[in-house]
Amino acid sequence: MAMRVIGAGSLARDLGAWRNVDDGATSARHSSRPAYLALAEGIRLLIHDGRAPLGVALPSERDLAATLGVSRTTITSTYSLLRENGYLISRQGSRSTVALPGDIQHDGSKPARSILAMMSPNELPTIDLTYAAMAAPPEMRAAYSSALDGIPNYLGTHGMDPVGVLPLREVIARRYTQRGLPTEPDQILVTLGAQHGLRLLLNVLTAPAARVLIDHPTYPNAIEAIRDVGARPVPVPLRPEDPADGWDLDGIRSAARQTAAALAYLVPDYNNPTGLLMNAEGRAELAAIARETRMTMVIDESMADLNLTGEVLPPPVAAFARGSEIVTIGSASKSFWGGLRVGWIRTSQTLITKLLGIRSTVDLGTPVMDQLATVHLLTQAEGILDRRCAQLLEQRETLVDALAEDLPDWRVTPGIGGMSVWAQLPASVSTALAATAPNHGVLLAAGPRFGVQGAFERFVRLPFNHQSSDLRLAVKGIAAAYAALTPRAADPLTPLY
Repeated sequence: MAMRVIGAGSLARDLGAWRNVDDGATSARHSSRPAYLALAEGIRLLIHDGRAPLGVALPSERDLAATLGVSRTTITSTYSLLRENGYLISRQGSRSTVALPGDIQHDGSKPARSILAMMSPNELPTIDLTYAAMAAPPEMRAAYSSALDGIPNYLGTHGMDPVGVLPLREVIARRYTQRGLPTEPDQILVTLGAQHGLRLLLNVLTAPAARVLIDHPTYPNAIEAIRDVGARPVPVPLRPEDPADGWDLDGIRSAARQTAAALAYLVPDYNNPTGLLMNAEGRAELAAIARETRMTMVIDESMADLNLTGEVLPPPVAAFARGSEIVTIGSASKSFWGGLRVGWIRTSQTLITKLLGIRSTVDLGTPVMDQLATVHLLTQAEGILDRRCAQLLEQRETLVDALAEDLPDWRVTPGIGGMSVWAQLPASVSTALAATAPNHGVLLAAGPRFGVQGAFERFVRLPFNHQSSDLRLAVKGIAAAYAALTPRAADPLTPLY
């Protein structure tokens, strides 16, 4: 299998103004430093931020020199410095590949149990920011009352339907059709949430050691699901600082070809954790990449209803497919209530038949009452979602304002939907911050949970699903925890020189 290589153009784009790079530990006195030092520092920060994934080869010296407009000697010196400091590994006869120094190496194994899981209820901090889910809307009671009225129609059966009740499949299919993706009820398989749907798909579409392309960062439970089936997540970096063009489509195409990945898991509808939304042109290109590389793409639309701008959502990615190369998963959990474990897969009847063969070994169907309650909610969705999105927008503004006031050196670029912001810290202390924050009344999910190979130590996901007053208190606690990490926070990464 060919080694995966970062293109010189992609690396140059991510480096940006690399001659002036500053990670918080450098100062103006470095503005005249040699070009190779500035370039090495820029690449090193990309490695720590997950933009240059571990194990991937950097461009050839000649290609990078031509792209950046510098001498080849500069690139040679840059690579040598990175190699000396443990950020590159060279093997005879092959390219140098990205690494982390031994003292901060991450083995890619499952993260330790969260603090939340290890604490007793009476020890829990005041505000839990480890999850992104809202409380149930007032209509939830009416939804279950409606389900109770409808349940007699099913009591004469055994009540185990692995495909899903027809009324729910009909309303889901109708919603897809209204969004520009003609869909029939027999193209829908109802699951126990989107996570359950992803696991079923992984069991059918992957094999041990298979490569699965992912957004980077992405939903952490998806990463664990990929690992649990023995597959290997292949990260393709996002660019949260560029909401209009956050996905590196050339990088996705290149990674698919270089790794021979047969499957991708992507979240183009308000990516969790960044809130990014892929435009229609990007979706068409994504479908074209799937066809060109013969790769199946699983598109997670769990956040698709959480549109905070009011703009018309682009058609589903599957609307640009010409066959069955795009599989879509969705869920009622983010839209309505996390306790409503109802999701779905939209795909071909052929794949649904294969999924049913796997499902019978895991479970026998989604509870009928929950399905009927979801029917009621989906038919009333417009009013419910308008109100919830307005609430989320207000809470996001509160969170962003509080961060600007109490943590002004943090960089926050809110997406245009979803439930969280992806905040960049001046220092690589995300894990330490998550460990310290409970002492100040807040639970946090550290940045590395949303990536692979130790990435995102300079990032943290901050959900805004709590009330505004709680978000202000949470930011106060986070600021106190961050201050407690000094002086390490003032000197985030040991310079290369």
